[in-house]
Amino acid sequence: MSGNPGNGRVRAGSSSAPRRNAPPRDPGPTGFAARPNPARIAAYSGFAVLGALVAIAGTLVQAAWFPGGLIIALAASAGLFYGGRILTRTQIGALAPAAGWFVTVFLLLSGRPEGDYVFGDELGLVLFMLGGTAAAVMCATTSKVPQSAIRSGRSGT
Repeated sequence: MSGNPGNGRVRAGSSSAPRRNAPPRDPGPTGFAARPNPARIAAYSGFAVLGALVAIAGTLVQAAWFPGGLIIALAASAGLFYGGRILTRTQIGALAPAAGWFVTVFLLLSGRPEGDYVFGDELGLVLFMLGGTAAAVMCATTSKVPQSAIRSGRSGT
């Protein structure tokens, strides 16, 4: 006999296979309840800073070259919001640069004690605010990030 009692003997009804009647395990928490991911937090913070920089640049460009500058500023804002959404594959990826953009634009709207502010004319201001807001909302509320037809195995036709 060996020195380990029970080694090599199998009890009746036990095996190394998993139990079939075991209750299902609870899935791990997701969303805001999940453990914070430091890389994702850094990405969101970086996108918020980029949103602030795009807001400053957009404010100056749309005021300097009114019709063309406004289009460039709104395209840059929408590109940043959508890029954040695509790169992180989350809605917060679009909201982080939008938050930085909104905070910066509102700070620039507050003006100075002399009464002037950064924005050029009222029409450009309204169009920049509404266009940026619409772009942020559209990018943040899309239901899913589009998947490539090649990755999903579909031919695309």
